[in-house]
Amino acid sequence: MDIKDLKYDANGLIPAIIQDAANGDVLMVAYMNEESLRRTLELGETVYWSRSRQEFWHKGETSGHTQKVSEIRYDCDADALLIKVEQEGAACHTGERTCFFRTLDQ
Repeated sequence: MDIKDLKYDANGLIPAIIQDAANGDVLMVAYMNEESLRRTLELGETVYWSRSRQEFWHKGETSGHTQKVSEIRYDCDADALLIKVEQEGAACHTGERTCFFRTLDQ
């Protein structure tokens, strides 16, 4: 499938679940548009679209916590991505290894 054929939302975005290629941990969720996905494929490291800043965000560009892409999959509806990465350092902006470090009380 070509990246143009993926199903982006009304804002031109597609959610990307980021997974550690080595152990399967879910590291984070981010959003991509066609251009950030194209940049990711060219660079071999993740590039996202920041919804809050309205700009491209090359993961690790300032922190050094890069994500080298191992594999990109898309789901059965072609409206979500699963990106397997080799994570260098913390994935979360809080300094945690994964963004999913908190538990919801039941």
